[in-house]
Amino acid sequence: MSQVRRSPLHDRHVALGARFSEFGGWEMPLQYSGVVAEHNRVRGSVGVFDVSHLGKLWVRGPGAVDFLNRCLSNDLGRIHAGQAQYTLVCNVDGGVVDDLIAYRLGDDEVLLIPNAANAATVHELLARSAPSGIELRDAHTAYAVVAVQGPMSDETLAALGLPVGQDYMAFAPGAWGGTALTVCRTGYTGERGYELVVPAEASGALWDAVLAAGAEYDILPAGLGARDTLRTEMGYPLHGQDLSPSITALESGVGWAVGWGKPEFWGADALKVEKSVGAARVLRGLKATGRGIPRVRMEVVDQAGGRLGEITSGTFSPTLGAGIGLALIDSSVPLGARVGVLVRGRTEEFEVVRPPFVTPSVRQA
Repeated sequence: MSQVRRSPLHDRHVALGARFSEFGGWEMPLQYSGVVAEHNRVRGSVGVFDVSHLGKLWVRGPGAVDFLNRCLSNDLGRIHAGQAQYTLVCNVDGGVVDDLIAYRLGDDEVLLIPNAANAATVHELLARSAPSGIELRDAHTAYAVVAVQGPMSDETLAALGLPVGQDYMAFAPGAWGGTALTVCRTGYTGERGYELVVPAEASGALWDAVLAAGAEYDILPAGLGARDTLRTEMGYPLHGQDLSPSITALESGVGWAVGWGKPEFWGADALKVEKSVGAARVLRGLKATGRGIPRVRMEVVDQAGGRLGEITSGTFSPTLGAGIGLALIDSSVPLGARVGVLVRGRTEEFEVVRPPFVTPSVRQA
């Protein structure tokens, strides 16, 4: 069994009284002051997350973008240097090996940010296919990622002299305390926010500075618990639950991250066939009409008790005060339908809806 890794910010989390949980092979903070308080602070003001468990993989060399475009699902030709793109690594059946963000620095250099548990797999798959001259460098532990999310994220980072105001899914170089870093207008909360990619050795001082700069706005450190409730409210899928090698890109609702016009990408043949005939099951949002709270792997049934599918993500929404979830169910079930979820031996009623479940801050874009 491989050893569980720790973030370079681990000592900071201990000092803040964090409760920890293993996630993707990393021991990461689950919560500090409480999931609901942290969630609400991100929606209402600003919060800061340590997401250093995310992978960091540099792809460099002549034609790096063209090489990746033959592998990844989305079309990197749609973006330019200084822009980022959500994309997928798919298998031959169209299942999602990982979802990741590609940061295009130029034609010959791209930074990939895969999920923690899949970073090594993504590296290995790309290395197998890389032509001569393409270099892949694993920088998983060389950099930390600090996510500053919420309506007051601009003000917080501006107080540190960092560049803010980029378009969504764009990034810019910055510097703080003599250290070069990258300021990315990306995030996993639905709120306006940034992710700071910083050398690991400078991450502790930067974390402290972010907390100090955000004190005026009652900033709170937030853990993976709030990260999960925030992303579920937005309907953002989580790999290993809503996305997996056995769930295709179309089934999981991320077909928009496929460059359908590209002649080549991993899983293209299977996905194009599935698109032509339609997916038999799809990821839908479920919102409780009563007090039921859905949880992963709970069964979803129709009015007669027939099985429709199962919950892939489920939680209590602090914003709505109700249970919400994502479920992989029969594609014939229409939006607005009422279905049942088997919750601890009883059937709770839910409405089939299209996420997001909540409207984020008007300053998100």
